[in-house]
Amino acid sequence: MSIFGPAIDVRPLFPREREAMLDLLRGLEPADWARATVCPGWDVHDVVAHVLNDYMRRLSGARDGHSGAVFADDETLPAYLARTNDEFVRAGRQLSPRLMIELLEHLGPQLDAVWAAHDLEAPAGLNVSWAATDVGSPGWLDVGREYTEFWVHQQQVRDAVSRPGATEPGLLAPVLGVFAQALPFTLRAHDRPEGTVAVLEVLGPAGGRWSAAWRAGRWRMAAPGDQPAARVSMDQDTFWRLATRGIGVEQARARAEASGDPELTAAMTTLLAVVA
Repeated sequence: MSIFGPAIDVRPLFPREREAMLDLLRGLEPADWARATVCPGWDVHDVVAHVLNDYMRRLSGARDGHSGAVFADDETLPAYLARTNDEFVRAGRQLSPRLMIELLEHLGPQLDAVWAAHDLEAPAGLNVSWAATDVGSPGWLDVGREYTEFWVHQQQVRDAVSRPGATEPGLLAPVLGVFAQALPFTLRAHDRPEGTVAVLEVLGPAGGRWSAAWRAGRWRMAAPGDQPAARVSMDQDTFWRLATRGIGVEQARARAEASGDPELTAAMTTLLAVVA
């Protein structure tokens, strides 16, 4: 019995998300590239360089079998990612905005081909640690995580330059669905009687309703129950920002409505869908 919900196939969305990002970047003024983002120490130029790094890293690993940078002694995964991401961003400051746009345009279709070849039900190439650490992730969740990464970084740029967009349901709904897969891991410290259900409701045009149930000794994604033991409701903007820590837990709780088991609702409002 899988702990994950039904597969979410985001593969057709990568070109659409990228074109929205490129349209945004082509319209930026030179001063916009130096605007601060929510990523500590990174401006717009740095975030775009990080996206370019993601493109090249996945092409190098998934397509070419290149192992990439190695872990330092006793380095945790968050520390490794922080270090290697920062190394590339620092080097990327030598690149012009025009060149980064051209590289994204050139590499994007090649990365699309890598995603298209993925077997969504096969084991993930890279486990999704914020969804589970003791079982392997399915391929569709690995690919979905990459889509959410690109979409969120686009939103960080949009926030920095005050140009909203790319939030239509076709692009945003899969992001919310992938992030909701973190529910079982989020609740992992709270054992409950068999069949206990916790429901997360995300309001808005791209929103939805997701449930986790305690079954066979652990939390698993499940069909929403009629009488959940705990329920949390928040709008779609609050949810994706909470999941990526664009806003803090207390700010998200102030925007949410919760009812039922207080331990479960408190845990659900700490949901995190990035490595930290």
